Amino acid sequence: MQIPAFGLGTFRLKGQQVLDSVSNGLALGYRHVDTAQIYGNEAEVGQAIADSGVPRGELFVTTKIWTDSFAGDKLIPSLKESLRQLRLEQVDLTLIHWPSPGDALPVAKYLGALAEAKAQGLTAALGVSNFTIAHLQQAIAAVGAAEIATNQIEIHPFLQNRKVVAFCRGHGIHLTAYMPLAYGKVMQEAVIQRIAEAHGASPAQVALAWGLQQGYAVIPSSTKRENLAANLKAQALKLSDAEMAEIATLDRNERIASPDFAPKWD
Repeated sequence: MQIPAFGLGTFRLKGQQVLDSVSNGLALGYRHVDTAQIYGNEAEVGQAIADSGVPRGELFVTTKIWTDSFAGDKLIPSLKESLRQLRLEQVDLTLIHWPSPGDALPVAKYLGALAEAKAQGLTAALGVSNFTIAHLQQAIAAVGAAEIATNQIEIHPFLQNRKVVAFCRGHGIHLTAYMPLAYGKVMQEAVIQRIAEAHGASPAQVALAWGLQQGYAVIPSSTKRENLAANLKAQALKLSDAEMAEIATLDRNERIASPDFAPKWD
């Protein structure tokens, strides 16, 4: 299964805001939409998709199972509820959003339930998000590396997550970079500004191109149509080896997403 390299993130977007973002994104040519149960916007994402007129076969839709649906027999019913809100019979990809807080539940238990959801046809593929190397090892033991379509983790020039990236690559696991613009911080970075100026591009386009050239899927979000359109142009931007190497020096382990229930990061 091929995950489209360029997607539209919907984290922190609610109500009319997410309706407009997804509607504009689909109109501009986005075909990969990323949502999650905890975002509280699956219904609006579903409405925007339904109203867009884009054939279902052209779309790639990802959602994520929240931690309160791991226990017992909750996972599959929660995914069915996500499908109801999204107005879909099947999502293309379903991720375990975070490892079980405090490892209260073993990875094999909830990943096994997600594998059963796939067997039932509720999702075409399964994957994980925010998994450390230790959690990935457990996931591989549970379902096999070939079954893990992606590990969606925070990756941007200031947090390059090299240990997890190397582990995933060593096991053939694809990577999806969330927060690829570091919540706008890349726009203020002098190195990225200089590279952008040399290409007649924006700093955001440079940061996105940096991720794409490493083989990551990137899922930036925006509420502005002009930014949604501009971000897409990153796909045509090619950075030199020297520019890629220069951006590599910006890594400072600056993590944005690290809630109190996060695992011990690598």
